[in-house]
Amino acid sequence: MRKAVLIVNPFATGVTESSLAAVHAALGRHAEVEVLLTERPRHATELVEDALRAECDAIFVFSGDGGFNEAVNGADGKVPFGFIPGGGTSVLPRALGLPRDPVATAHRLGDALEQDRMRRISLGRVNGRRFAFNAGVGLDAETVRRFNALGRDPNGQRPGDARFALTLFGVLRDRRFRYEPVAELEGVGPVAFAIVSNCEIYTYVGSRPMSLTPRARFELGLDALAPRVVRPRDVPRLFAYVATGRDALRGRAVEYVHDTDRLALRSDAALPLQADGEDLGDVQEVTFECERSALSVLV
Repeated sequence: MRKAVLIVNPFATGVTESSLAAVHAALGRHAEVEVLLTERPRHATELVEDALRAECDAIFVFSGDGGFNEAVNGADGKVPFGFIPGGGTSVLPRALGLPRDPVATAHRLGDALEQDRMRRISLGRVNGRRFAFNAGVGLDAETVRRFNALGRDPNGQRPGDARFALTLFGVLRDRRFRYEPVAELEGVGPVAFAIVSNCEIYTYVGSRPMSLTPRARFELGLDALAPRVVRPRDVPRLFAYVATGRDALRGRAVEYVHDTDRLALRSDAALPLQADGEDLGDVQEVTFECERSALSVLV
């Protein structure tokens, strides 16, 4: 049988003893699977690098998007990955068209390994750190920071998608629904903030996908949405844009960059930065780069 590694974040919202046992059993029908548990931040990157040195036929990751992000930062581009949704939202596997249920996904990915059913996708980099679906500087990163600060409840569960939306509204409200141009996006000019993606899905609210970059695709380069300024009257239109995914904002104080390999942003003031929902601190200079066809994923 083929040899595979299953890297698991035991602290992820949807990872329990029973769900892990069921995922392991589903994958075990198709490969000899070794289970490795993460124990600390960035541990998944180390476990991926160790697995690659030991040689394996596939690496599965059962986690939320933070664990997926760590895992792709250890990938070598040769061994295929399978992403199993274990977080509250798990954007990456769902954006790849996989089921929301982890056991159903494990069955499908095990079958994909046996049949060599793969898809080659691009990855992004922001200041050297890879991201699997999006990164941002400014508004969305500030929202991610506040949302992460909420922590978990006594049962270890993170707040849900609705709370993320409320957190975003709170960030906008605290700024009186105004964002001035505070940074310079190379080739574009002054912007209020920037959100960069390598796929069309930014996140999900329940089962509904939210798209900020509707023309982005995993097989292409990077897309960016960068409002030049935001006023209170713009907020309803921005929310309508997110809800519909239509390109109605282009040409109306909002820049949209499609299928590029590199974007650079500079700001006099330090701005929050996020990648795949992970807070990367405050920065004044940001470089977004695309690694085209960087990773094979099982689908």
